[in-house]
Amino acid sequence: MRPVGCLRAALRWSRAMSVLALEPRPAGKRWLVVGLGNPGLPGTRHSVGLAVLGHLARRLGVEDTWARDRRCAADLAVGLLEDAQVVLLRPRRLMNASGRSVSRAAELFGLTAEEVYLVHDELDKPLGKLALKLGGSARGHNGVRSCISCLNSHAMPRLRIGIGRPTHPDTVQAHVLGSFSAAEQELLPVLLERAADMLLDHIRARSQRPSLGP
Repeated sequence: MRPVGCLRAALRWSRAMSVLALEPRPAGKRWLVVGLGNPGLPGTRHSVGLAVLGHLARRLGVEDTWARDRRCAADLAVGLLEDAQVVLLRPRRLMNASGRSVSRAAELFGLTAEEVYLVHDELDKPLGKLALKLGGSARGHNGVRSCISCLNSHAMPRLRIGIGRPTHPDTVQAHVLGSFSAAEQELLPVLLERAADMLLDHIRARSQRPSLGP
């Protein structure tokens, strides 16, 4: 049985989220940042998007405010970046169905596809290489493909985190679903910091523009 204090906190969160989702906002001042990964498998290369989101939550000072939202089957945390509101989302669905959580959250918060950032692993870039791509195809990534299908759009900005591609094709799946090696883990703190910087700088710049142009 959950303690009374926890139940009260959960109720306050639910009420706050209901108000937040319905609250009018200035155009371009609210953003959704999604960390793609497999729930229950943190620390794997395929879930590096979740690691970036965790670091981003710490940077925004909301790492202790994650709460489950059953409406979109995800964990949510909401932070502020100057006058912009940043909604962080960790889908609780498997990677290839994560788009259902993302599209529902976008609907609840009144966001367009252009206001949804996807953070995910990228096989065709070496570990440590980052790229912020504006729209485009899924490039074989099942989580991105699910988001494109459910949002019915290719317009979402994506922060692609390189995890490197193994030499032998037969080992790709094991590589993607495997944990980072000890040597790779030494690189992660700097990688997560750079990824958070890139996201925050991009969101800050777009928030200051009068329109939502990329």
